[in-house]
Amino acid sequence: MLVFKRELEIAFGDCDPAGIVYYPNYFRFFDTSTAGLFNKALGMKQIEWARHYEVLGIPMVDTGSRFKKPSRFGDVVTIETQVTACRKSSFDVTHKLFNGGDLSVEANETRVWVAADPEGGIRAVPLPAEVVVALGHKPRD
Repeated sequence: MLVFKRELEIAFGDCDPAGIVYYPNYFRFFDTSTAGLFNKALGMKQIEWARHYEVLGIPMVDTGSRFKKPSRFGDVVTIETQVTACRKSSFDVTHKLFNGGDLSVEANETRVWVAADPEGGIRAVPLPAEVVVALGHKPRD
């Protein structure tokens, strides 16, 4: 499986009055990491692969997390992101955030490959086999 790794310095604005990362900001960090994973896998930026595959994006439909150690303003953390399962149109993403070498946050997401619905709104569409392979998985039969 392809792993996308990035470092991030925690900014003052990421923190709550207690001086630790306000928990919704972790999901912002992870969303950026998921986009980075796809950019790396597909060799193009999100806006380009969305146009190329005629999709609107990869919205989250389920998420979960475990917070083990707080991160604070000025900490430099490492985020590792990978797709751990691919289905017809949905896939699972895991994130591990390390602070000072310690696992601080584990998170998981289920996302869906979506396109515009001709009748309005959005609809799930099958993940292209080449995308599945680029993420390090075997395509569905």
